[in-house]
Amino acid sequence: MNPERPARSVSHPSGSKPAAAAEPVEVATVPLTEEVVKVSKREVVTGRVRIQTLEESSDELVRQELDTAQVSVTRVPVNRIVDRTPVPRTEGDVMIVPVLEEVLVVEKKLLLKEEIHIRRTLTKETVEQSVTLRKQRAKIEEFGGEEPGDK
Repeated sequence: MNPERPARSVSHPSGSKPAAAAEPVEVATVPLTEEVVKVSKREVVTGRVRIQTLEESSDELVRQELDTAQVSVTRVPVNRIVDRTPVPRTEGDVMIVPVLEEVLVVEKKLLLKEEIHIRRTLTKETVEQSVTLRKQRAKIEEFGGEEPGDK
């Protein structure tokens, strides 16, 4: 490699010779070597994970008390004249609802035609029934892989 040299033009005042301690003049710069950095990266597997979801079922016995109501209706004939309309009433566990009818007589009066007696009977019963309950849990397994730097 031949570097180009710039032309030198040195002039000395009035023909005299240069002084012994003259300053150096740079003639050329020659590049010899140059280092270059290249950075890269790679993916390294250091381990793996497997996740499973497991479902479990179990049968549980559920016990609950249930109420059942039965109603019986009885018509009780009364056939009695009343002065005013009776109101529905409750006697013990029986609700009594009056039924009226207007009848024509020499004078008009209210005749209590009948009463409807409604009896409510409550019973309790325990019922057992099998139900299936489900739950999930996760199982995690780790597998070793390459350590960084191994290959």
